[in-house]
Amino acid sequence: MDDTFKKELLKCIDFEPNPYHPLVWIRGEPEIGENVYIGFFTLVNAKDCTIKIGDNCDIAPFVSINCADSHERCIGLTDEIIRKPIILEHSVFVGTHVVIKPGAHIGHHSVIAAATVVNPVRIPPYSLVIGNPMTVKAGYYKDRLKGS
Repeated sequence: MDDTFKKELLKCIDFEPNPYHPLVWIRGEPEIGENVYIGFFTLVNAKDCTIKIGDNCDIAPFVSINCADSHERCIGLTDEIIRKPIILEHSVFVGTHVVIKPGAHIGHHSVIAAATVVNPVRIPPYSLVIGNPMTVKAGYYKDRLKGS
């Protein structure tokens, strides 16, 4: 993408420049490891909370990784936005149109299938996570890794 066009586009859409794609929206200061790919139209919202993304993660387009949940405030159950940390350990693949909710902890070498809603639970390493409601197939990839 032409640098002049990229600068003008960023002014129009109010996204901060980032090393991933001009249409990735990163809020706050997430900790993002080495060799990470983040696809366009993805939100990483770490405003006032912690998000850690390990090395060698691949995050497809149209993903929401959002540490904030305001639905209880919206309907009058609380005055606060609920914020919980999110962790993706090393070598996690996240498919397109995935929602990762506050409090989720995804173990290393796991795959989150497209259109999955990841609940605020700890997912073991080498898991395959599918659907809404999500199903966790713990250890699904453990014996399939090269060198295992």
